[in-house]
Formats: sequence, structure tokens, C-alpha cells
Amino acid sequence: MEGIVHRTVEVNGIKMHVAEKGEGPVVLFLHGFPELWYSWRHQILALSSLGYRAIAPDLRGYGDTEAPTSISSYTCLHIVGDIVALIDSLGVDQVFLVAHDWGAIIGWYLCTFRPDRVKAYVCLSVPLMPRNPRVKPLDGFRAVYGEDYYICRFQEPGKAEAEMARIGCQQVVKHILTTRNAGPPIIPKEGLGHNANTTQALPSWLSEEDLRFYASKFDKSGFTGGLNYYRNLDLNWELTAAWTGMQVKVPVKFITGELDMVYSSPLIREYIQSGGFKKDVPNLEEVVVQDGVGHFNNQEAAEDTSTHIYDFIKKF
Repeated sequence: MEGIVHRTVEVNGIKMHVAEKGEGPVVLFLHGFPELWYSWRHQILALSSLGYRAIAPDLRGYGDTEAPTSISSYTCLHIVGDIVALIDSLGVDQVFLVAHDWGAIIGWYLCTFRPDRVKAYVCLSVPLMPRNPRVKPLDGFRAVYGEDYYICRFQEPGKAEAEMARIGCQQVVKHILTTRNAGPPIIPKEGLGHNANTTQALPSWLSEEDLRFYASKFDKSGFTGGLNYYRNLDLNWELTAAWTGMQVKVPVKFITGELDMVYSSPLIREYIQSGGFKKDVPNLEEVVVQDGVGHFNNQEAAEDTSTHIYDFIKKF
């Protein structure tokens, strides 16, 4: 991680930790759950070496960024507000946006609310999920996936945190990052991490040092900040009624793993492949499905993912 500079920026009423490297057009990286700026370590080094200023914050509630205590402080409007303020602090009008998992969801909101700030968007794992005016998100998840779907199980404040504390931060991160189960994640009645193979060898793309870094930050911050994003899904639905049916017209490239738990969930693959995704995102230029790759493709297939990012943004 040599040459990566760390600093704190005041954004939208909170202090945000930012990692950055390089000079040139800004590439802004947004991480998911349970991750940190560190999830983009490979892309930061790759893109900064190719003439870009690579910037990766810890999002609100994560790592060394402040974590407001109120659940309702984690709506899409709060988090997009943080990102717009971060872009303002960089002294640029537009950025290349690259985002994964929850970061990808925030990326879609940013492209919807403030498309003027995004030159092009490379989205990893989570496609645009258009607002259904007839069904709240949690009701929809329960109907399709059942009560034990992980997002439903994350709703009760404190419960998932207690299960995670019982397992320990390092094992939680290891379990989530290395799972190869395709399809919607279901948490068994016994709780998160039940029967997880804690002695299983790490994959080649994730080291003990990487795990220790993640654990050191979550040991300090806990998981509540990240879980609060899930607890605002229905509130986000209420707040975004005015954008129902709105297309995202930013240029987009979408990259996912063949074994990604989102891509392999019912309805998602069909939405991407049937033309529904392209209809909602008319400037969707390419969909890349990486063979044999899981959900955390920015880490598992780091070099391939970095190449795809560069091949897209260099056109603009």
C-alpha cells in the first residue's frame, strides 16, 4: 500500500476518512458491506499507475469515518450527500465512479440524483433496482426469499450485531468474503456463521494480513453502521417516490461474477439479460460476467476488474 495517502475530510456534518493515490482525472471508489476503502487496494494501485487520481473513502459508519448513532442517519440521501460533499472537496465537477455492493446501490442513487457529477459509472455486482411503487422493498424480499433472507434478518437493531460479536469480527469478514454459495444468502435459524468452517484455508486472493486489517477496523467500529444501510431500505423507498420510473442516463459498464450471490438470485439475472436493465439504463454500454468469480470480484479477480475499469473510462 506504499504511496497511498490518508486524510480526513469534513463532509455533510461528519468526518470522513479517505485513501488516495495518483494524479489526474478522479476515479472515486465506493465499497460495500462488510468492507472498507481497503477493498479497493488493488484498483487504487492499478488506476493511479495509469494516470488517474484514485480515491476511496470509508463510507459513513465504516472504518475511520464517523458513525452517527441514529438509524435514520443512514438513508440514501445522507450517504449521497456525503459523496457529493466529498466530490466538492476535491475541487472537480465530475468523477469517474466505480462502486460495488452497497456502494453500487449508493452509486445508482448518485447517478439518479446528481448525474451532473458522474462522467461514467463502472458498477460491480448490483444492477439498478428500479423502485416498485406498489411494493416496499422488505415486503418484496420476504415474499420472494422468505423471512430468513439476510436483509430481513438484519432488520432488528442489535440482533445481527450480537451474532457477529459471538463469532468475532475476523470470522465474520472471512465467512462473508469467502462464501461461494450462489443464490440469495439465507441465515439459518441458529444464527449468522452457524456451522461456518473456521479452519478453511483462505483463497489465494485474501491473506491473513488482509483479514487482520478488516478485523482491526470492525473491532473498533462494530458492524452497526453498515447494518443501518439495510435498515433504511423501506425509508429510502418512501424518500425516493419522486424518482419513480426515472432512467439513469450516465454511461455505464456493469461487471459481475458468474457465481455472484446477487447475479445468481432469482429475477436479477433475468432482469439483466432480458433487456430490462438496458431499458432502465439506456447508456448501459456493456455487461461483463466473469467466469467462476464470486461476489467480491474487485478482490477475487482484481487484475481483470481493474483492466475492465480502465478500458471503459479511458474512452471519456
